[in-house]
Amino acid sequence: QNDGQDLDGWFSRGQRSDRAPAHPDLNLTKQPLPWSEQYKGKANLHVFEDWCGGAVRHLRKNLHFPLFPHTRTTVKKLAVSPKWKNYGLRIFGYIHPFKDGDFQFSVASDDNSEFWLSSDDSPSNSRLAAFVGKLGTEWTAPGEFTKFSSQVSKPLRLMSSRRYYFELLHKQDDRGSDHVEVGWRVFLPSLKFEVIDSSYISLYTDESSLKMNHVEHIPQTLASHSGSYLWEAQQDEHGADMLKPDPRDTFFLTPAIEASRVENVLVPCAYSPTYVVKDFPIARYQGLQFVYLSFVYPNDFTRLTHMETENKCFYRESPLYLEKFGFYKYMKMDEEEEDPRQRAFLFLSPDNFLEDEEEEGVDSPEPTDPLPEAKEKSFGPVPGAKGKETPPGEEDELGLLASSKHGRALSLQPHLSAPVFGGKARTPGPSKAGAPREDKKPRKAQEKVYVTRLQPGKRKAPAQEPVFPGIFLYPKPLKKVHLRSRTPQKHPIASSKLRARRAQPSLLALGTEGLFSRETHEDTTPAPGRTVATTNYNSSEATRSEGMRVTSFLKMSETTASQQEEGKGQEEEEEEEEVSDYSYETGELQQSWLEDSINWQRTFSVSSVDFELLRSDWNDLRCNVSGNLQLSESEVVDVVAQYMEKLNEKNGGIYTLLRIVNVEKRRDTARGNRYLLELELAERGQRMVRLSEYVYVLLHQGKQDDSAEANPEGPALGATEPQPSTWSILYGKPILCRPLRLSWKQDVMVHFVVPVKNQARWVQQFISDMARLYGATKDANFNVILVDFDSDDMDVEKALRDARLPRYQYLRRTGNFERSAGLQAGVDTVEDGHSIVFLCDLHIHFPPNILDSIRKHCVEGKLAYAPIVMRLSCGSSPREPNGYWEVNGFGLFGIYKSDFDRVGGMNTEEFRDRWGGEDWELLDRVLQSGLEVERLRLRNFYHYYHSKRGMWNARSKKPPKD
Repeated sequence: QNDGQDLDGWFSRGQRSDRAPAHPDLNLTKQPLPWSEQYKGKANLHVFEDWCGGAVRHLRKNLHFPLFPHTRTTVKKLAVSPKWKNYGLRIFGYIHPFKDGDFQFSVASDDNSEFWLSSDDSPSNSRLAAFVGKLGTEWTAPGEFTKFSSQVSKPLRLMSSRRYYFELLHKQDDRGSDHVEVGWRVFLPSLKFEVIDSSYISLYTDESSLKMNHVEHIPQTLASHSGSYLWEAQQDEHGADMLKPDPRDTFFLTPAIEASRVENVLVPCAYSPTYVVKDFPIARYQGLQFVYLSFVYPNDFTRLTHMETENKCFYRESPLYLEKFGFYKYMKMDEEEEDPRQRAFLFLSPDNFLEDEEEEGVDSPEPTDPLPEAKEKSFGPVPGAKGKETPPGEEDELGLLASSKHGRALSLQPHLSAPVFGGKARTPGPSKAGAPREDKKPRKAQEKVYVTRLQPGKRKAPAQEPVFPGIFLYPKPLKKVHLRSRTPQKHPIASSKLRARRAQPSLLALGTEGLFSRETHEDTTPAPGRTVATTNYNSSEATRSEGMRVTSFLKMSETTASQQEEGKGQEEEEEEEEVSDYSYETGELQQSWLEDSINWQRTFSVSSVDFELLRSDWNDLRCNVSGNLQLSESEVVDVVAQYMEKLNEKNGGIYTLLRIVNVEKRRDTARGNRYLLELELAERGQRMVRLSEYVYVLLHQGKQDDSAEANPEGPALGATEPQPSTWSILYGKPILCRPLRLSWKQDVMVHFVVPVKNQARWVQQFISDMARLYGATKDANFNVILVDFDSDDMDVEKALRDARLPRYQYLRRTGNFERSAGLQAGVDTVEDGHSIVFLCDLHIHFPPNILDSIRKHCVEGKLAYAPIVMRLSCGSSPREPNGYWEVNGFGLFGIYKSDFDRVGGMNTEEFRDRWGGEDWELLDRVLQSGLEVERLRLRNFYHYYHSKRGMWNARSKKPPKD
């Protein structure tokens, strides 16, 4: 890791290329390969595709950098422009100076690049000479060699009789005109940089006859090294909770408890869940609708909280609603206790105004202008009430439905009366328009509506009930009249005001306090018989005005014709001024022009909200960032306590519970819940052992309305119901029992079956990962089966033979790639029907507990396993896991060989010339055979990002002519 810090130091110091720190931990290429005169005129070019980011440090994060590029070719000059996107280049070879003397080098590129140069022909002596940017945002135009100071190297003395190893790294994102070029000049300030062409470069070595997995010849330098992550010193700490260590990840290393210790701890009971759809007719590709999720305890942090900046589907709110209002409905502003029954309104027509009676001490109100921008932060708090738990189906005081499965927070139909925010306000009846007031005047029902805004520190105004708590769309801007004068305003209008008038909002919500973050000066006229003081919101006198009252909107009946005409004239004049957002006209803003008012002292009340309660075990195919369902601690403690009591009763009390490592629950409210208990125990206070067993809480089998007390004699059994134990019949209550034929084998053989074709870098990576898995677990009970469809870019069998694997099988097939046929061929090689086959993909990163996870969730004749994999985004890696859960995919599938054969295997006839959908079709048949499919998000289980370029049977188009 020291090399990454030194590299960062070289960047910050500029061109300290003469410094040669020692790196004893790196296996740098010190001795160059034999060189030939035939190498002159070209340089080696390695291409790394399908990788996002514009910085060279992003290239170093690539899994395959620098040994396994997508393409290995040559280039005839140091000026390359592939006209492509999201790639990185590594160009290396030798530079041959045309004379002795001091040379300066410069690099130009879009996006970032680095030029490294050695003091001789040894790659290990390479030092950073020049670079464009470090963040990915810097770039230059083609031939722009002097834009950044870092682009130009200091003078370097070279000799024409020698050759000098160089390395050019370039990273391009998905924008801009991609290019990278290196220029040089004799050290004279008046000379221009010229691109280094074929006359002065040569290959490092000839790679044309080598296979893609032959990498011993590739030079490893301080710029490009496989054994160390040079980007570690430059990376920020990632925010994914899943990266933090969890006892589940290594629990498989703990010695297992003796099988005899757990035998007959619980009474046996039949296991036949009601959600199994055996022999049920399932339409094509509809099996995934019958897959249910399991609950997990403790929290495994599989929820992708770091991806919720853009995707907030976990909260089951409408994206439109969150964009408009955010999460303010969960908050109750403390100031709003002055008027607790007011709630926000949306307006359909400016003709509908709620009459707000004049009251002493109420300051100037907020207008209902259209919002300039519909952003979450543009809306302030809204009234609410302290939340409390509510029974399913009932609306709580926050306005939330506790059992809402569709996540619809709002009904956007304008004629349906639905309150946006609940609060403690009573829903008014059709004839009850508002609370009586002392100076109440006769009013027309639902004729005029406006909302006043109470300023902090003012006297309390009487509470007023809303007339119609509904949702209305597309409000029209309301006419405004000036406070002090009846003449239209002559001063220029601010650009934000112009944008506000041009933007037609789609949805408008008003609250009683702080609903708008932007306060604008409104022109209003007092009601007859009242005097109005000119109010300056920023002065202390304004807060002490003697009972002066200003309303935000006039009653239409109190507006004179002349005032309306003046309002029209003002609007017309404002429209003429909307020519440009930038106004350079001279003119002073009037002193009454208002600035944004921010209440930094605003506080609020909030109740604890458990959003997990809104989720169900239905396989939600719409949200791909939510994690595994969370199981309540009280339920887990109750089940574990009962099991520990039975365990110690049988074994003489020699076991002590140290930690509840993992509990998984599959819910069946009709018959009983299944649990997988994983407990860390101390045996006789010394030896630590691992317990991992399935238990079953068998529910009372009586009628739905009968309780245990009402039916103490026991349940009435149906003809198709399994016979419960005598204990269950006797007591008629849920019992903890051992489910028959539901136990997993800890040493069963697992066969990984992977079809491949011409993906040398990925095949080599997969084989290396399997070898590392064997080294980490020391588990020899797994087998790697690779089905090779005539790969010509590497010797797959030799790579398997050279790897340290416990066992492997290599099958060679001819013809085009067929995933279904390849998987079926691999499974057919397995002779033991009592072993597990795991249908796998090539681009997978496996956690160390993958074997244990597959074995635990595969039970012959009962359970199959479809773990949910996290798809990494472009440019992401297991160390920076940005992406989403593949909730729709079932291609990674574990099942016993006997069950796989019983359901008919892969559909090789229908999916002969294509792939995609074969996993759903297999799932349909697995469910129809009566098997359960366990569905869990597996920690640190990743699918690497890749495109379809160069895969399987894809053919490349001819390159376009320049």
